[in-house]
This record gives sequence, C-alpha cells and structure tokens, in this order.
Amino acid sequence: MNGHDYIDGRLYAEQVSLEQLAAEVGTPFFCYSAGAIRQAYTAYADALSGLDATIHYALKANSNQAIIRTLASLGAGADVVSAGEMQRARAAGIAADHIVFSGVGKTDAEIVAALDEGIDQFNVESEAELRRLIELANARGANPNIALRINPNVDAETHEKITTGRQENKFGIDLARVSELFEMATAAGQPPIGLAVHIGSQLTNLAPFEVAFRQVADLTATLRDQGHRIERLDLGGGLGIPYTDGPSPDLRDYAAIVRKTVGDLGCELMFEPGRFLVGRAGTLVTRVIYVKPGADRHFVIVDAAMNDLIRPTLYDAWHDIVPVRRNGAAQQITADVVGPICESGDTFATGRQLPEAHKGDLIAFTCTGAYGAVMASTYNSRPLAPEVLVDGDRHAVVRRRQTIEELLAQDAIPDWLN
Repeated sequence: MNGHDYIDGRLYAEQVSLEQLAAEVGTPFFCYSAGAIRQAYTAYADALSGLDATIHYALKANSNQAIIRTLASLGAGADVVSAGEMQRARAAGIAADHIVFSGVGKTDAEIVAALDEGIDQFNVESEAELRRLIELANARGANPNIALRINPNVDAETHEKITTGRQENKFGIDLARVSELFEMATAAGQPPIGLAVHIGSQLTNLAPFEVAFRQVADLTATLRDQGHRIERLDLGGGLGIPYTDGPSPDLRDYAAIVRKTVGDLGCELMFEPGRFLVGRAGTLVTRVIYVKPGADRHFVIVDAAMNDLIRPTLYDAWHDIVPVRRNGAAQQITADVVGPICESGDTFATGRQLPEAHKGDLIAFTCTGAYGAVMASTYNSRPLAPEVLVDGDRHAVVRRRQTIEELLAQDAIPDWLN
C-alpha cells in the first residue's frame, strides 16, 4: 500500500484529493499517507512476532516530526545519526531509552549530549570512537550500552553510494579486531553488550542479509567463548521498496532468515528500518511550467527541482511519474522531465514514456517518502517545499513552505559592507 490511488480519474492520498491540496498549498509539495506508514510498520512488526525484537525507525529516511510521532504512536523507537536527530526524536515523543545512536563521526559534543540524555545504545564504529566514548562516559560515571558495529565485508548488491558493509566502506570495525576491542573496553570498565551490523540500503535481494547475519552469529559464539556478555544484536535496516512495478522483498522470508541465523542465540534483536516504513507513503506533486519540443527530444519542465528531490541526480534513481488527473485520450510521448535549476543534472527522468503533458498540468513523483524532503536544499534560493500528512479524510500541513524572507534572514552583512 502506498496510500495514493485514483478515484474517478483523479489522484488521491487516501480520501484527500491531490488537486485540492495543490490549490491549498501550491506546488511543489510532498504528501504522505499516515495509513500507508501504519500498514508498513504493522507488517514489519508482525513478521518479527515471536522474536525478542524492537524496531527503531531510522530518522534519516524522513525526520518530519509528524512522521516520527506517527511511528512512535505504534511503538517504534529511533535510530539516529546526529544530535539533531536525537533532539527530533525526543521532541516527537520517543523516550531516550528507545534511542540508538549510530554513525561513524560522533563528535564529543554529540556523545556528551547522548550520555546526558540517557539514550539506550551507542553503535560504535571504530577504535578511536570507542576510546573516546569510554573516556567521556567514565568522566561522567556513566555506563552506556555499547554495541560494536562490525564490517562483515558483504556486498549488499545495491547502489554504490548506499552500500555500507564492504571493507572499502567507511562503516564498521573489521571482524579480526572485534575481540581485541571487547577486551580493551572491558578492561576500561565499559564492556560492550552487543554487536551491530548494517550492510546497506535499498536491498531487494535477501541473500546478503543471511551472509551478514551468519557472521554475526559466529562472532557472538566466539565472543561468548572468550567470556564476553552478548545480550543484544542490532541487525540494522536496509530492506528496499519497489520504485517500479517490481516485487517488494518478502518480509516473511526476511524474518525466516533472522530466525534461522540468530533467532536461537537468546539475544534481544534490534532492527532499524527507514525507507521500508515511509518510502512508499510519500508523493511529490509538481506542476508543469512548460513543454519544450527539442530537436532530439521533448522536455517537460516542472516547478519541482533537484533541490526538492535529489535522488535521481545523486543516485540515478527511478521514480514513477504519473498524472494527477488521468486523461484516457492522452497520447503517449517520450520526454525528459526536468526542473528549472541551472544544472543539466536537474533531471528527474530521461526518455520516459508519459501521457502528453501541457502547461499547468499536475504530475506526481511516487515513492518519495524517504530521502525526499529530508535531503532537500535551498539551492538557487528556492524555499523548501511544504509537507502534508493525510490520514483518512483529514490532512494537515506538517511543514509549511519556507519564504524568501526567511532565507534572507539567515544571512548577515558585516558592518564594513554597510
């Protein structure tokens, strides 16, 4: 379920017309379906039923307060990668003891803030980070829960820029050094209690998960034989979604791999889905500014741009592009769909088959609930687009459109220029 469908030829988010929302908030804008988010979370949780499992939503996918609150109301904790995300999670109602702090570059200030907040777990990714966390924790008389994130050297078979589990990636600790770091931390009075692993994002092939989880199971046995206490296994996230008509990874098959590899180790299992929970729930609605016939191809120029949705530019990502109002008589054309930014890279699709578009038409980019608005910028002094949450026949603007005045107010002219 993505929460968006046609009713009498018009595209709706649940029971709210996207045409109505465009008239109300202008374009471009993001629209999210609360029902789709709930359905995705419930399916994920149901697949893990019977396991000692907790779900920590990865805020980096979409950190809007309304999205976090929706998931928190279902029982989700948070996986954060910055002090700012930690504050967002707390502000949205997630308890500190339901927050996991991941990431390779935690600063002293962030570590101290997380220690003082009393978060549930630090996922540590290097010897240097482990030593600094121990120093700061000991100075405060704190005993944080620590998990060492391993790098299993597993190819996740995903996009080069979102794979995280190979030796050439910056993430995690080499398997050969984990025992040594457990010994060092234990001697310093801060014994780790678990292991963590995350091999990448947008995985649709489940085989890499099984390889990585088996390595976690083997390492758990080794560490226990050495006298270490392994109570938790953080298995990360990474399950992908279908951006086209392809199949979605089967949650039952994923859960079966978990049960087969680590289910009998007596550990609390932690999961950090992001995209899987919110990706399909979002749509970016934009309006056609011009249709420009070219010598080689047609261009459909819209008022959304790469600053609003950078995934096609950054990852060559595919998003289906559909009309908000269907016209059964419309001819199919082949066109590039582009934005107004002064960059050739400001392109959403090339050579795409689309219904013929005209100036003023509304079109929608599907599956933009993850890594859409959260990665947006104000490049070309374009204000951030609004976000709308729909729940049944209700809707609310959960982030209003930024104004040019607000952008200008962030700058300051030094005295010597006045």
